[in-house]
Amino acid sequence: MDAPYHHLDVLPRSLWLPGLVTAAGHTASRLAQLPAWRAALLRGELPDARLDFDDAPAVRAFHAAIGELGLPALCRQAPAMADQVLRTMLWHLDHLIDLQPRRSREAAIAQAVTEFRAAWSVEKGDWDEVMALLRGLGDLAQLRWDALRGKLQSREWREAQRIAEVLQRLPALTELIDRLGRREPLPVSPTPSPGGLGPQPTPLVPRVTRLMDAPSEVRGVRRSGDLSRLLASEAAQMHHPVLRRLWRARLVERQLLTLEDEAELVEWVPDPYPATRPACPTPTPQGRGPFIVCLDTSGSMRGAPEAVAKAVVLQALRTAHATQRACRLIAFGGEDEIVEHELSLTPQGLDALLTVMGQAFDGGTDLQLPLARAIEAVHEAGYTQADLLIASDGEFGVTPATLAQLDAARERFGLRVQGVLIGDRETMGLLEVCDDLHWVRDWRRYAADGRHTDGFTPVHSKSLTALYFPNALSQRAARHRPR
Repeated sequence: MDAPYHHLDVLPRSLWLPGLVTAAGHTASRLAQLPAWRAALLRGELPDARLDFDDAPAVRAFHAAIGELGLPALCRQAPAMADQVLRTMLWHLDHLIDLQPRRSREAAIAQAVTEFRAAWSVEKGDWDEVMALLRGLGDLAQLRWDALRGKLQSREWREAQRIAEVLQRLPALTELIDRLGRREPLPVSPTPSPGGLGPQPTPLVPRVTRLMDAPSEVRGVRRSGDLSRLLASEAAQMHHPVLRRLWRARLVERQLLTLEDEAELVEWVPDPYPATRPACPTPTPQGRGPFIVCLDTSGSMRGAPEAVAKAVVLQALRTAHATQRACRLIAFGGEDEIVEHELSLTPQGLDALLTVMGQAFDGGTDLQLPLARAIEAVHEAGYTQADLLIASDGEFGVTPATLAQLDAARERFGLRVQGVLIGDRETMGLLEVCDDLHWVRDWRRYAADGRHTDGFTPVHSKSLTALYFPNALSQRAARHRPR
């Protein structure tokens, strides 16, 4: 009894009204063929040309235009895009009845197809823009095209495009983020086979030669006649009226108590028995696991450092989606200023990304709470194999209690802390917290004004703290100071 309207059951509600009221073709044929059109577009294919709604001249002209514009590729696994293509096609087909009183049907069809092409040339360009920025759509394919197109006009989106250009000049960030996490072994360079080209390196072993009485470490006391190493108690006898005779006798017999020095000369020589020594297992580096990004949004990051920090966030989103990894963003500023987002290519993840892209960096810097939240996250399911990435200029301090919690997470979970230091010199904050540092000293070249395109830095050395204040580096921080 519902025929032909029972075909609407398999169509989304957004296609019900256009499918019912379009003046081209016959209603029964149109409603019966629309599900096949939609299914073909979702597969990334052009629908069968025989699906013409019983109006072959008009529908086949639009069919050809859709193929020439490459719209099926955009509709692959993207329901919102497929529905938008069908809605606009049905609208232009319905517009034919308005054009015909002034021109022939052939001319009306030609004009409607031209308008359809013009509209989709613009929209396809916007969609290509999305693809270029995000490198994949993810669950954004479920987002309504009109909602996504509204975001393209926002200031945050334009800022994201600028950051994408900055990211193209920072390829090392992509490699750094790809190594985060401990889910699977990273690929390593193959070792050349013995039959390959070039000489094979010979394994080296240490050869230790002990040099007695050479100036070096004092190892004890021994009897000798060496006056340069005489103990003070023995030297005091030289001026005693009675013991000086005993002292001279012991000197002749080389029985004086003297310091024992021994130096060790270590030489690395070819191993004479390389095949008989057991090979030491080399740990395989792990990567491509979940990761947590702590982003410094304090006032000291405003300007060019802000662009580099936002590039870290954009690349984190791209990498997380491309490799199907979990990624959590913790943006921090002053005390109690902390915001958390799950970075993913979903409508919620896109909103979080655009929020960060449009955010103005301001306020103080407090890493205590962000580190505590990151350590809590490592205990959660899905993040136990996570690594932590901190993007900051390092202008902060961390309490010993927080460092102890971080060390406990390192010991229990194998947590690795990587740092992106955006600044001219080393800072105690990041040196104490991070296991490794990726330095971006030429951050000025990424400013929006483009004044310093040559990577100018007024600081002649990135190790100023170690150079002028060597005692300021704690034993913990000195471990990570670049040589």
